[in-house]
Amino acid sequence: MQAPARRPSFTRCRTSLHPLVLALAAAFAAQAQAQQTQSTVTPTVVVVGQTPLPGLDLPVEQIPAPVQTVSAAQLQESTSLDISSYMSRRMNGVHVNEIQGNPFQMDVNYRGYTASPLLGTPQGLSVYLDGVRINQPFGDVVSWDLIPKAAIANMNLMPGSNPLFGLNTLGGALAIQTKEGRTHPGTVLETGVGSYGRRQVTLEHGGFNEQGLEWFFTANKFHERGWRDTSPSDVRQVFGKVGWQSARTDLDLTVSYADNQLHGNGLQEVRFLDQDYGSVYTKPDITTNRNLFLNLSAKHSISDNLLAAGNVYYRKINTTTYNGDVNEGALDQSIYQPSAAERAALKAAGYSGYPTSGANASNTPFPYWRCVANALLNDEPNEKCTGVIHRTRTDQENLGMSGQLTWLGDIAGLRNQATLGAGFDMSNLRFQQSAQYGYITADRSIVPVNAYADGTQTSENVEDARVRLNGRTRTWSVFASDTLSLTDKLTATVAGRYNQSVIKNQDLLNPGGGIDSLDGNHTYQRFNPAIGFTYSPAKTLNTYLGYSEGSRTPTAVELGCANPDNPCRLPNAMAGDPPLKQVVTRTWDAGVRGQIGNRTFWNAGVFRSDNRDDILFVASDTTGSGYFKNFGKTRRQGVELGGSTGFGPLSIGLQYTYLDATYQSTEEVNGSANSSNEEGNGLEGNITIRPGNRIPLIPKHIAKLALDYQATSSITLGLDMIGVSGSYARGNENNQHQADGVYYLGSGKSGGYAVTNLSARYQATPKLQVFGQINNLFDREYSTAAQLGATAFSSSGGVVARPFASVGGEYPLVHSTFQAPGAPRTLWVGLRYSL
Repeated sequence: MQAPARRPSFTRCRTSLHPLVLALAAAFAAQAQAQQTQSTVTPTVVVVGQTPLPGLDLPVEQIPAPVQTVSAAQLQESTSLDISSYMSRRMNGVHVNEIQGNPFQMDVNYRGYTASPLLGTPQGLSVYLDGVRINQPFGDVVSWDLIPKAAIANMNLMPGSNPLFGLNTLGGALAIQTKEGRTHPGTVLETGVGSYGRRQVTLEHGGFNEQGLEWFFTANKFHERGWRDTSPSDVRQVFGKVGWQSARTDLDLTVSYADNQLHGNGLQEVRFLDQDYGSVYTKPDITTNRNLFLNLSAKHSISDNLLAAGNVYYRKINTTTYNGDVNEGALDQSIYQPSAAERAALKAAGYSGYPTSGANASNTPFPYWRCVANALLNDEPNEKCTGVIHRTRTDQENLGMSGQLTWLGDIAGLRNQATLGAGFDMSNLRFQQSAQYGYITADRSIVPVNAYADGTQTSENVEDARVRLNGRTRTWSVFASDTLSLTDKLTATVAGRYNQSVIKNQDLLNPGGGIDSLDGNHTYQRFNPAIGFTYSPAKTLNTYLGYSEGSRTPTAVELGCANPDNPCRLPNAMAGDPPLKQVVTRTWDAGVRGQIGNRTFWNAGVFRSDNRDDILFVASDTTGSGYFKNFGKTRRQGVELGGSTGFGPLSIGLQYTYLDATYQSTEEVNGSANSSNEEGNGLEGNITIRPGNRIPLIPKHIAKLALDYQATSSITLGLDMIGVSGSYARGNENNQHQADGVYYLGSGKSGGYAVTNLSARYQATPKLQVFGQINNLFDREYSTAAQLGATAFSSSGGVVARPFASVGGEYPLVHSTFQAPGAPRTLWVGLRYSL
């Protein structure tokens, strides 16, 4: 695949995947034919767990779904920054949206479902760490920066709506198991430096003794200034596990702590990306995460065919955000010319240099006098201040327990494995959000003034000016599964899980219920079943067919932001709204997988997932604002192909996913930033979504190529390529937006792209390894996501207010396409020393 030319237009970027697919398919066929001549083929057996808790694993050939597995060695050899980066580069059906603009804050998407750290993103993937679901209670978000890569022993990506993995498992579940001293002994020190001031040091140590005691410890410190303007990252992670094993019992206590500060400056308008690829729309955008995680787990073999497993965990998460944003409420106002009263207030406060007449967008590109004056006068600063600082603080405590029994034996002479378990999870949270007005400077940073969203001017009101919410969630669940070998070739699996969740919200500002109150009690319950079959007509050929159902309950974020007449700014400013329905997903999986010779593996499958009452975020007329809505029905279906083989020292892997993600019901939503809305001319209006319209941010094609070449006994070279087709922007749900160059700018899409990464490893001595990584080898400029919204800036960068004449008493706005730019070429080199 040839790299596209340097610096293409965002809306014209295309990539062709068919020549690559055909060429590599021919290579696989040639290698398969060569290996057919071998007289003996040894089938490779991979075993995976069926539940989040450890039990008796099953061969993957008995699981009716295309499970993907990753080992610690594969993670380490890839030199990926974290697991979200690895999944994007090496796992089939996975792509990322870099909406936050920070490498540790990726939206990870699999089969059109998302696990995101961004509060307000509808989540559809569950993530487990050592049997503990780590989707956070408030918003079901997943903070990838809290998972230390060096602590991971293996990962399993389970596709579909597997009910055994509980709530939020709509499109899949990621189950992560961490290292132990017995399986990962020794001491390893790794350090590296790279582009944009990247520096990292990681220490691992594990061991065990004859008395059954084992221990493992890792610590990681990472810093970089980031490739975009004002976008540093500081990550500090510590992980420890101590355990004891006997012939029948295994006890482990895990302690993990993280203290991270991440700057993610989000989407940028397409015009400014063409001028400066590293620019940001507004700043700052700072997220601070602190996390303490404790987990006590145990396994005990009651008998030779009965295993008990369980855990008790506690997790405390403190998250704060400090975001400088455009105040869209000022975009249709006159903000340039101070009035007599405002000039008097400025003069009395000692200000000078403000205009007395003739101020406009051309000669005053960044007005701030009216914002300062109105703050002094306490006179509607929300209409005169061009910027606003949004602050949030979220404190969460999450604890729970789960247990299960797994029995392995015979029923009527047929081999059988059965699991029965139950779990309880509870969380308490406190969420606070405030807004402080300010003005935009020439570098698009926000300078706050002494004026707040509730109209007060005292700093004591900052933390609780707009939202103060206490929430409590209690979830009970029972689950069971049974895998029966009907013959030595045919296996049947049935499973099910019953969940009951009670969500209680208490509004500390507007208690007692009512239209503006967040008070509410919500109860959701459902039984989700699954059934599947696998059939192996030969030792190296396996087929599967499975059906599963999963569900997720609305979060407090979604319950408080569901009114189209009162759109919320993300993370969000919540208002009392009617309750949303829980999402129910029904998934079919069918496919075939096999092995040819000892080095060639292949798989092909189809899937369909239908969502009822899907909860989707619908963009409003301002960037980052919108509301949550139950859609009648959405569908994600497609084809997955994969294979790997080897030619002497060369190993090749190829993966391809065709993903058709569409709405399946007619809905009317706000479309102010969409040129096809019913009003047009930059004014407010709705758009109609019809069955067959594609869901935004989900590409139709995803292809991945991985090459590893053992050049010598000590030198290994690697290359991987990611090809992703274009997708529609959020806000273009009807797929009909067209730029007119006046009221609407940009295509309403993000273009397709292909990114190539190169790596090398040199084993200098048995203990010392030197490695290097070049990401985005050809320095492609590309976008991974897009959104429609109103813009606050002219083409020259100055603040624009009232750009057009009044239409019926309303002032039209200029709307544009905002893009999530991918990282440019970066270089990373390091040393890994094993004691």
